Amino acid sequence: MSVTQRILASWRRPQAVVRELLAAGQREDRALVILMVACLIIFVAQWPALSRAAYLDESVPLDARLGGALMGTLFLLPPLAYGLAAISHLVARVMGGQGTWYGARLALFWSLLVIAPLMLLQGLVLGFVGPGPGASAMGLIVLAGFLFQWVNAMIAAEASRGETGQ
Repeated sequence: MSVTQRILASWRRPQAVVRELLAAGQREDRALVILMVACLIIFVAQWPALSRAAYLDESVPLDARLGGALMGTLFLLPPLAYGLAAISHLVARVMGGQGTWYGARLALFWSLLVIAPLMLLQGLVLGFVGPGPGASAMGLIVLAGFLFQWVNAMIAAEASRGETGQ
């Protein structure tokens, strides 16, 4: 199944898709690629809003805004995601989870990738409409979608113990 088909399937049956990804074996390279592609899409999703902001306020040029967004999404977000995945695994362990560190990482990284297309839509809303009720509503939709994906992915990842404890 292709990645786009899995993303669409994640909206219908998120736990089954994560179980399928986990059944493919522990592949840290795959998890890192999933995270980096999600970060790249999130970076691109910010372009319309950054362009609008640069047009409306010329004191900070577009290239400076893009540089800051690049630094945040491609260089700072990945280590933060690894840390958040570790914390979520520890919380799941306290609550009785039986999963692995890798499962928690994959659950978070996959959730970010699944929600990335919605973030592209949110970026378009911010770029064309600007801040306001529409952008706020879109932000709530993105947040709700991410939480739905992440909670379901964590349930699937923490439901069973993998062969390794990593």
